[in-house]
Amino acid sequence: MQMGQNILNSSSMPSSFLLMATPGLEDPYAWISIPLCLLFLTSFVGNGLVLLVISQEVRLHQPMYLFLSMLAITDLLFSLSTSPSVLGVYWFNSRKVRSQLCLFQMFLMHSLSVIESALLVAMAFDRFVAICHPLRYTAILTNPAVGKMGLASAIRGTLIHLPPVASLKLLPYCHGNALSHSYCLHQDVMKLACEGTNIFNITYGLAVIICTVTLDLVLIVLSYLLIIRAVLSITSETERYKSFNTCVSHLCAVFLFYVPMVALSMIHRFGIDVPPLFTSFMANLYLFAPPMLNPIIYSIKSKQIRRGFYKFFHPTRETPLNP
Repeated sequence: MQMGQNILNSSSMPSSFLLMATPGLEDPYAWISIPLCLLFLTSFVGNGLVLLVISQEVRLHQPMYLFLSMLAITDLLFSLSTSPSVLGVYWFNSRKVRSQLCLFQMFLMHSLSVIESALLVAMAFDRFVAICHPLRYTAILTNPAVGKMGLASAIRGTLIHLPPVASLKLLPYCHGNALSHSYCLHQDVMKLACEGTNIFNITYGLAVIICTVTLDLVLIVLSYLLIIRAVLSITSETERYKSFNTCVSHLCAVFLFYVPMVALSMIHRFGIDVPPLFTSFMANLYLFAPPMLNPIIYSIKSKQIRRGFYKFFHPTRETPLNP
């Protein structure tokens, strides 16, 4: 009976949504906007430099670094798609966002997340072939093959999120227009629809998670189980360390991407009762951690990237052996 009453009192999608941010910390938003702006700038500069170095350094035109450049492009687009609304809320207290722009931002964010997940799988496969089948590495992972894998990741991420985002426009809404974060998430908008009218989005959303993020994570874990078995079979301790050390950057990227993403998805999808500040923290971690830290981690761990940076900033000097 209550469900029927809610549907009777429903309306079409609101013309605009109200973005929220950090509950209880509204007064110092202007101060909070300063470190957030620095985080976005760090992401833009870091990923931009990685792209410049890889594009200009011919020696880096290898599968591992081509995948890294794709990851940098994805992270750069992710930051560009979220920074206007986030900085608008914290900087200018501009909370309203038109529903069309909200849906577009939502589509970009979720599509780019699925693309990044696929790229992390491709990078795990790259490490698997390099360590377990080094003699066949150049034959398996040719540059055209890498390009096709990147294209397939982009197509999958784009097409899989068109139906649920488009279907949100057709739902009746009973729960106002206030969202939980400073950007638009599918699960967040979905909760505003009337009870019993959102079966497609709930079912499809779970299917997407299982077929993309969950499957990708399983493939990454399987790749590393095979890598660990191959590394343990190496007799030299020094060689074992060198082999596994090439995977550290990728493992950090996997951790930074999946932990906040899965935690935030579970909070919204299953209604886990957690403090609002923790939800806001996970939302910001999901927003900032991968785009900002990925270029830093790869720059620290990769000698080739460090040499590329040194050559980029000191073009007239000879590149030292250990810059």
